[in-house]
Amino acid sequence: MSAHRADDPPLYFDFHVFVCVNRRPDGHPKGSCAARGSERLRDYMKVRAKQLGVPRARVNAAACLDRCEVGPCIVVYPEGIWYNVQNETDVDEVLQTHLLGGGRVTRLMLDLPPARD
Repeated sequence: MSAHRADDPPLYFDFHVFVCVNRRPDGHPKGSCAARGSERLRDYMKVRAKQLGVPRARVNAAACLDRCEVGPCIVVYPEGIWYNVQNETDVDEVLQTHLLGGGRVTRLMLDLPPARD
């Protein structure tokens, strides 16, 4: 991942959080984040980030992030840290620990997927 350079324009947001809201057909072997409640969690995260005063962050819906089998998935940039969030408590922990505190929620972090050919 390339870092922000001194000669780049200023960042508009310090964090982008992408929440997978992909919905596959019922019975699909990978499942889908939306079927596991990601749309509700995304809505909660947007509201909660504002309530907590998380500065310069944007929570966005994302189409398929290709990790639905372990979803609901979110990814936080610029670090590129992937999390599995199951409920509001998980969302709060990511917001407070990662976005506000600069730490990581290791219990929710996803490993890298296998390399693709």
